[in-house]
Amino acid sequence: MEGLETGIVVRSTGSWYQVRMGNGQVLECRIMGKFRQEDKNLTNPIAVGDEVAIQTDPQGDNALIREILPRRNYVLRQSPHRKRDLHLLASNVDQAMLITTVVSPNLKPGFIDRFLLMTEPFNIPAVIVFNKADVYDDDAFDLYAYMEETYQEIGYRVVLTSALNRIGTSDLRQILEGKTTLVSGQSGVGKTSLINAIEPQLQLRTQTLSDYSGKGQHTTTFAEMFPLSFGGYIIDTPGIKTLGFTHLEPLDVAHNFREFFRLSEECRFGGQCLHRNEPGCAVKAALKEEEVSEFRYMNYLNILEEIDAQNYWERHKEV
Repeated sequence: MEGLETGIVVRSTGSWYQVRMGNGQVLECRIMGKFRQEDKNLTNPIAVGDEVAIQTDPQGDNALIREILPRRNYVLRQSPHRKRDLHLLASNVDQAMLITTVVSPNLKPGFIDRFLLMTEPFNIPAVIVFNKADVYDDDAFDLYAYMEETYQEIGYRVVLTSALNRIGTSDLRQILEGKTTLVSGQSGVGKTSLINAIEPQLQLRTQTLSDYSGKGQHTTTFAEMFPLSFGGYIIDTPGIKTLGFTHLEPLDVAHNFREFFRLSEECRFGGQCLHRNEPGCAVKAALKEEEVSEFRYMNYLNILEEIDAQNYWERHKEV
């Protein structure tokens, strides 16, 4: 065995990891031993985007991952199978991009805010992309206009696109250029088609919506990092069906709805206010004056209710 070298994890399959070395070579790697998981119950100790130290085998192309270098940030989600476990989507990203749509499939209320709840804790800039503009009717464009105004007012960039008609693709290229971007979205929103429209040479596999359910099928099985010909990288992630946050505490949610957190300085209970029934709540006052989005506020309450219900169940299970 030779000495340790460093590289970037570009693909994770659960048991094997592809690591790109400084010279461009990609090695198949396995994990050596156990890694510290930052006091979190992680289903995967290593994420795409991790910088790792590996020990190469001079007799072949395989290597062992010996160490994970410190992460500057990461994006994780609650495991869909084990509610108290977490799954790392990616690490060391410059920004995140959520691909969604108003129709085909219909916009799922609250999903955007749930995605942003994954990126806000590390102040990761997020871009919200509404795809499939070519199939929007007047009602769909009205809904898009409402969503655009809602999220731009609180500091998020919103882009309207069509992979079919190339609407907005030049804007996306500019946003992606020179940065490492986590790209995610629910199944069926046209994420893969949009990536292919921006970077045709990738030729990622696409799949049409189910005629029966109108929902998309998962076309990305594992997270994977791809270089962009115009500079930068994207980390393509599997389509997400749902996002839960029962691993969080209510205050974690309150502190990561950015406009609520800014207003909390004016709340009677400051940063301890949950903006529900507390007296002297600046968020509730702003809601009455239509200075904050009722749509966002209802999504916020729904997440808190889920956390409360899970905590209630956990407490009574232990009795």
